[in-house]
This record gives sequence, structure tokens and C-alpha cells, in this order.
Amino acid sequence: MEKLKILVVDDESRMRKLVRDFLVKKNYEVLEAGDGEQAIDIFFEQKDIALIILDVMMPKMDGWQVCREIRGYSKVPIIMLTAKGDERDELQGFELGVDEYVTKPFSPKILVARVEAILRRSNLLASEDVLHADGIELNKSAHQVNIDGQDVELSYKEFELLAYFMENQGIALSREKILNNVWNYDYFGDARTIDTHVKKLRSKLGEKGEYIKTIWGMGYKFEV
Repeated sequence: MEKLKILVVDDESRMRKLVRDFLVKKNYEVLEAGDGEQAIDIFFEQKDIALIILDVMMPKMDGWQVCREIRGYSKVPIIMLTAKGDERDELQGFELGVDEYVTKPFSPKILVARVEAILRRSNLLASEDVLHADGIELNKSAHQVNIDGQDVELSYKEFELLAYFMENQGIALSREKILNNVWNYDYFGDARTIDTHVKKLRSKLGEKGEYIKTIWGMGYKFEV
């Protein structure tokens, strides 16, 4: 099987090396760009890049401009890296079609986990059948959930919702994204139906329900 190509764009060579080393260990092919213009050139030369990790603050062309350029031609998954923890930046990123948003400093292991979650969502990586998170075990093929060894009864949608959260640990998920992935595009109801399901799911998870964190005005994040 061919290695998936990931383009890492950052003007700091140390940061690129750090991210590259972790991705190479996971058997990805890594391409690097030191500024926005170089990133655009590499992207259009290569054609088969699976995902882009893109720094916001760069010389020549910043990450927002690069994102706009690429989004004009492609829906390739994009993870934005930024030193700012500004909510406005995060909202701008989602408006531009950024798939994920990571604030520096970050754990390279968490970044790689996010890369893999996005690639699974894009069906570029095989999805795991059994998911684990601090005592929660979800078996997709058996459609079973247990917490610390005790079976938990979930409705079909609660199960799908928990699976989606666990596959995307640490990732901010908008209500629209959750609807599209758990309820699919054929659902035309109110996005608030998610809030009702999350409330029930939290209740059934007991103490571990607090892992589903609310992001006000946007959606949810599952974080252990």
C-alpha cells in the first residue's frame, strides 16, 4: 500500500522536523514547505496530498491565504497551527473550511492522533473496530459499549454519537459536522437534536459523561 502524503507548512524548521519525525514513525510520507508560496507550489505539483498541516503566521503568504487558495480547488483536509488561542481565529478557520485547529504549543502525539482521525473520516485510513478511552470500550461490530467492565445500554444514535466522539478525541466538532457524520445529509431537522442526545449520552456514561465538553456557540469536544 502506498504511503499517504502529508504536507507540513511552517516557517520554523525545528517545528517541521518535530512534526515530520512523528509522522514518519507512523509510516506517512512527509513533504515540507517553509512559507505559503512554497506550499501552494508543492500542493499543485503533487496532486495527491492526503492532508495539509498549515501554520497561520508565515512570511510571503500566511496560512489563511494559503487555505483560501487551496479551497478554491480542493477539499483536501487542512489542520491549522497557530500560536493564538483566539476564538475569532478559530471561527475564521472553520468558515474557510479548515478541518481542525491546533494551538501551539501542542503535543506531537495528539497532533498525529488528530491527523489519523481526520484521515479515517475521509475514508483514507481504515477505521478501528474497537475504540478505547479511559475505561470506555466501544465495539463497533458487536454494537456494544462497556464502562470499566460494565455493559451500558445505548440507543442506536447514542452509540453512533459516542463512536464519532471517540474517533475524534480532542477535536472540536461543530453541530453541523456532527449532524452530517452521525445523522447524515438526509437529516433536515434542528441541530439542537444533538444537544438532547448528548444530554442523554452524558447521563448514561455517568462520571465519564464529563469527557463530552460543550464548546459554546459551536458544538462539542470529547476529551479525556
